[in-house]
Amino acid sequence: MSDQYSTESGLKNDSWTMIISPHRHWLDMRLGELWRFRDLIALFVWRDFVAYYKQTILGPLWYLIQPLLTTLTFTVIFGRLAGLSTDGLPQFLFYMAGTVVWGYFSSCLTKTSNTFTANAAIFGKVYFPRLTVPVSILISNLITLAIQFALFLGFMMYFGLCGAVIRPNLWILLTPLLLFLMAGLGLGFGIIVSSLTTRYRDLQFLVTFGVQLWMFATPVIYPLSQVPEKFRWIILANPMTPIMESFRYAYLGAGTVDGMHLLYSFGVMVSVLMIGTMIFNRVERTFMDTV
Repeated sequence: MSDQYSTESGLKNDSWTMIISPHRHWLDMRLGELWRFRDLIALFVWRDFVAYYKQTILGPLWYLIQPLLTTLTFTVIFGRLAGLSTDGLPQFLFYMAGTVVWGYFSSCLTKTSNTFTANAAIFGKVYFPRLTVPVSILISNLITLAIQFALFLGFMMYFGLCGAVIRPNLWILLTPLLLFLMAGLGLGFGIIVSSLTTRYRDLQFLVTFGVQLWMFATPVIYPLSQVPEKFRWIILANPMTPIMESFRYAYLGAGTVDGMHLLYSFGVMVSVLMIGTMIFNRVERTFMDTV
């Protein structure tokens, strides 16, 4: 009887096309599974990008209106009224560069931080790699960034033709690295917050407020050169500072590019991704019991 049972069991096991098992260790990201579920990621990207403004009057135009309105607000309040320095750059371009860069990072962080709570109904019904959701958010936000970046380049050309002093340079080649760092930081911090909110829902209310405070600790509305020397180390401790400064220097010719500071941002990104992955994998097993 035992031999017959084992034979039948073996036949049953041979009929499976996929075996779902728990993560073997906390750092197991199962990148192979993410690749196999790439079609699902594409569907999530379509959902996040297209359906977001589907029932609005202006539709995808909001992807252009939001950075424009934010840039105009910064230009009036911080440029004209407060009189903050922009390192000799046109105020509109200075603030648009900061808005585009910060918008991608903050959007990745805030949307990823809702991974478990926003998708609990789906996660409880069917299995798929949970990391497909935050990865799809990074990609859909990248499409949004491409649209807003094209708008930024258009204004760059306009101001250049009008005689503004802007000096794009070869540091533009760093753009893929800067995007990688922003995506990694947004993903890492986002999945940490998402994992913790399954038990501590108060964090959901703190994320938006915390991201706003983080923006003021980043050279978005002011250049690093205007920060007093005794406080500069605080701003440089922010891993987004070297990214913001490098982007402005590459495209506008004002700011700083420091290899050690970028290496620091890379180290923080790797550390945050490792910690986030460990917590995410841990919470993934039991989060349905707490939502």
